[in-house]
Amino acid sequence: MKFNQFNFGNQLNEGLEMMGFQEATPIQIKAIPIIQNGSDLIACAQTGTGKTAAFVLPILDKLTQDKKKNKVNTIIIAPTRELAKQIDRQVEGFAYFTNTSSYPIYGGGTGIEYENQKQALKKGTDIIICTPGRLLAHLDFNYFDTSSVKHFILDEADRMLDMGFYEDIMKISNKLPIKRQNLLFSATMPAKIKELSNKILKHPENISLAISKPAEGLTQNAYIIYDNQKIKLIREVLKEKKQSHILIFSSSIKSVKEITKTLNKAGMKVSEMHSGLQQEKREQTIIDFKNKKIKILVATDILSRGIDIKGIELVINYELPNDAEDYIHRIGRTARADRKGKAITFITPKQIKKFIEIEKLIEKKIPKLKLPKEFGKVSEHKIYKKKKKNNNYKKPISPK
Repeated sequence: MKFNQFNFGNQLNEGLEMMGFQEATPIQIKAIPIIQNGSDLIACAQTGTGKTAAFVLPILDKLTQDKKKNKVNTIIIAPTRELAKQIDRQVEGFAYFTNTSSYPIYGGGTGIEYENQKQALKKGTDIIICTPGRLLAHLDFNYFDTSSVKHFILDEADRMLDMGFYEDIMKISNKLPIKRQNLLFSATMPAKIKELSNKILKHPENISLAISKPAEGLTQNAYIIYDNQKIKLIREVLKEKKQSHILIFSSSIKSVKEITKTLNKAGMKVSEMHSGLQQEKREQTIIDFKNKKIKILVATDILSRGIDIKGIELVINYELPNDAEDYIHRIGRTARADRKGKAITFITPKQIKKFIEIEKLIEKKIPKLKLPKEFGKVSEHKIYKKKKKNNNYKKPISPK
């Protein structure tokens, strides 16, 4: 389906044509008509499917036809400042052709930045893109008139709930007009999301797209390894990939710091990315990684969704993610836009069962690479051998 079939106004259609937008993605084909009709929507769709344009385009089109001056029309909530800024950049690209305004609102900045956010709310920016905590801070004062908010959008809702934002989202929702359109986008649909949607959405339409399988150009491999061997192995892998653009995922800030420190001591130029860094440092790190001034970046799952960084050649899962779906998000950082890429995952013996769940999800058995001789052996055949029919595995031999 082509974008000119959505019956957008001339301004938006001309802009889409100039930007080279022609064929709509499946989430756009399903979501845009629902949003145009004014219905609430709950959509299950992965990052990278075009969902931002799916909710931004019909709202921009409505704003060109029914725009109230000096009033906020749309609130988009995102889990992190990085994603909020990225959504804002996408909105700005489209909005250039429709004469609408947007502003990102997130924490961690200076007093000047807070004042700029305050002015954006007071003057009535058309679309604000914000993190939950910082928006609540502004809502505690009287300068933000929410009476004209027509659209309330939650992006990456499952991730926001994982980060503990449920109460914040409910507080924000209760401060907005009852009569509004609510749109909830999530990569997964756990019970908490259903509970949230039942409280915020009214008779919503439902869209559920199947989880995308890893890109064709992506080569996946794994090592079965003990925890105390991981640093040694990652140094070996990185020595072979000196010129590569590499993203390493770990599951905690503490682990990210330890990996970064150890690799830098080994003479490798490695940077880190996690929520513990100051905002200015995080923003500069992303810019430098995008521009390949940083070749190797160790990060938490803050970079697994939403952030678009082109040219990553290798993703290393130093630790398995908590959810199988997050594995797809992580490795989806490479082999983008028809490019080739590689993903390597370190699996400890205790994580074999969890990794099998990942293989079931992607419907593919991932080849296990042999460790270098100096690492010794991990008894893979014993790990995979089931004990009768109860899904337990024989205990592996521990390294001496």
